[in-house]
Amino acid sequence: MKIFVLLPAYNEEKSILKLIPEIDKVLKAEKFDYQIIICNDGSNDKTSELINRFKKKYAITSINHNLNRGLGETSRDNFEKAAAISKKGDIIIRMDADNTHDPKYMIDMIDKIQNGFDIVIASRFVRSKSQRGVSAYRTFISLGANIFMKVFFPIKNVRDYSCGYRGYSAEIIKKSIFIYGNSFIQLKGLGFTCTLEKLIKLNLLGAKITEIPFILRYDRKQGKSKMIGSITTLGYVIMVIMYYWPFDGWLVYSKKIKKRFKT
Repeated sequence: MKIFVLLPAYNEEKSILKLIPEIDKVLKAEKFDYQIIICNDGSNDKTSELINRFKKKYAITSINHNLNRGLGETSRDNFEKAAAISKKGDIIIRMDADNTHDPKYMIDMIDKIQNGFDIVIASRFVRSKSQRGVSAYRTFISLGANIFMKVFFPIKNVRDYSCGYRGYSAEIIKKSIFIYGNSFIQLKGLGFTCTLEKLIKLNLLGAKITEIPFILRYDRKQGKSKMIGSITTLGYVIMVIMYYWPFDGWLVYSKKIKKRFKT
């Protein structure tokens, strides 16, 4: 078994300086074989330089975008690369590169996937006081967004729809990319909507999903948030339309897929 850790990075030189050695420390302590796949999304700081330096010391595969393409395209490239080089029984973990996601939670994710789950979400809503350094306004927006998602996209055992810190079985990612192809992430240009889109599409394929308690360490974030709220909100509205669209929307398409694979 091998662990693939996916990092989308845009101007994260200060964060990955701390994060990558910590990932190495956590996984090596448990004697896991691992590979970090980091996509430098057109950074204009020293992110690219630092990645090249770290490649000499750590197990890193890098993808480079000459221009900033956004989280959607960066996530797509990370997952497609992981799907191409992973094998049955491997585990894919996607986390933010801004050092707000503590690598220690990877161990619980790995354990859950080894016990039969396809997706494990690091959830801020399993326990109280699960965020540090997050403003009251941002907390309110996050809670509102998750209520919206729960209403329109009800998924069993899921409370945290928008946290990108998740573990996946390699098999479910390979299956999803095989079925959806280039539409695995369709809304590539609409902010952080890709985080929700992946979850919805994997759920439609029958993925077994669970959550683990997690504390978001926003107090460790270097720099400003890269999320543009208006674009992401627009993406959520468009996603509702695409999900429920009666003429080959995501729900209709998933039923066709299930029928095809049964016959």
